[in-house]
Amino acid sequence: MKKLPIGISTFREIIEDGHAYADKTMFVHSLADTGKYYFLSRPRRFGKSLMVDTLKEAFEGNRKLFKGLWLENHWDWDNACPVIRFSFGQGVLENRVDLDEKIREILHYYEQKFGVVSDYESISGRFAQLLDCAVQKYKKRVVLLVDEYDKPILDNIQHPERAGEIRDGLKNFYSVIKDSDAHLQFVFITGVSKFSKVSLFSGLNNLVDITLSPMFGSICGITERELVQVFEEHLKGRNPDLIRHWYNGYAWLGEKVYNPFSILNYFREGLFRNYWFESGTPTFLIELLRKKNYAIPEMERIEASEALIGAFDVDYIEPETLLFQTGYLTILSSEMMGAKVFYRLSYPNMEVKASLSDYILKHYLPDSPSRERGQQGIFRALKDRNPDALKGVLHSLFAGIPHDWYRKNRMADYEGYYASVFYCCFVALGLDVRAEDVSNHGNMDMSLFFEGWVYIFEFKMLDKKLSSGNALAQIKAKGYGEKYMEEAEMLCFVGVDFCRKDRNIKSFLWELQEKNTD
Repeated sequence: MKKLPIGISTFREIIEDGHAYADKTMFVHSLADTGKYYFLSRPRRFGKSLMVDTLKEAFEGNRKLFKGLWLENHWDWDNACPVIRFSFGQGVLENRVDLDEKIREILHYYEQKFGVVSDYESISGRFAQLLDCAVQKYKKRVVLLVDEYDKPILDNIQHPERAGEIRDGLKNFYSVIKDSDAHLQFVFITGVSKFSKVSLFSGLNNLVDITLSPMFGSICGITERELVQVFEEHLKGRNPDLIRHWYNGYAWLGEKVYNPFSILNYFREGLFRNYWFESGTPTFLIELLRKKNYAIPEMERIEASEALIGAFDVDYIEPETLLFQTGYLTILSSEMMGAKVFYRLSYPNMEVKASLSDYILKHYLPDSPSRERGQQGIFRALKDRNPDALKGVLHSLFAGIPHDWYRKNRMADYEGYYASVFYCCFVALGLDVRAEDVSNHGNMDMSLFFEGWVYIFEFKMLDKKLSSGNALAQIKAKGYGEKYMEEAEMLCFVGVDFCRKDRNIKSFLWELQEKNTD
């Protein structure tokens, strides 16, 4: 097998270069053979556009591009169809006028391609006439592909009124689909988010959502088997467990997959970095977490219903929905409870966990120099096995939060805020941290594993009824250390008491317990 070129981005580039990039063409056959209207949601840079390109080339009958791939001998290449492909992925559309102009540009392109002179001014009229004329010209029904269907809304999600106007414009455009069934052979719509059918696809009741279909779980992304087969040359001399730890773990009720953008960049650079996260900034997500007073450690163990993670609208967005649909959380397991399905969500891998925590920390601790020094101090304190030094570093970090920040919100009134800052300080360093760590005596607030030592943390917000020392006492009374007594070289119990008035750590009490050798 030839060495796979790193940096390829489109189906045509991949196939014309003569390489098989994780052959997904069997999904093309499955989609065309089992249905007509499909919707797929996946995070950004996950290969959605590549799948749309693959469908386009297949339906247009470009057999030469599929040489050596599964579909080459499993497709009717003589039965080509006219294909119309809409993509809203390029540029930022800031208002309804920009959106309408973009749609008209795409309509104009296909009108010229199919030789159509439109009799209508409206977008819906032109779109409907285009479909009708394409069928009349080619004597075949049209394949309609829509890529990044929701990007114009997401680009404006921080401005609900503007996003609502754009949503209405897209709804007007998509409404043509439901009235054009006789002219359509196949429809495939992709995006990052899943807006409710009522808000965007009203009336299109036959749209099959394959986002959480195990059958199509690996339609985008790279499976373990594909990684080993296709990237054999690039895996030589590398640690597969570490690669898996960093970039694998995304799941939609099917096989786990690697983020293709991250893994391709890793093979090109040879360095473990946050490639996917750095390609987009979740500013709105951070603001939503802050607005909802969301405790960041809870992201490791979220229980959410199918309805909660399934869809949202510009007027109603919950953190869990946005975290899942944008790829910061993935499905670990599912459970049927009566008539409802509930999912357990968590971070997919180290790249997402560390980079999101670091990004959140930048918003909670805006002083970059002190934040960076603090993280260095945390690592050195752990390296030196010096809990007292750890106490000093963390106290300084909290003291460095500007007082103006507290006036803008009430998050500092909540224990979850202090626990979130504390948690993010460690996770952003890529350390092995577990929030709400379960034991047979209850849940520890946080556990940290570092070079043979296991640190068990308990957090308390002091008030008139609660005095210092209760956090450490709870660790000992509950026997939290028993879970790691055998594997830990040393257990370090740390009780952290926060003071709402001082807006800092009031007490940081710790105690060591050596491994039981009896």
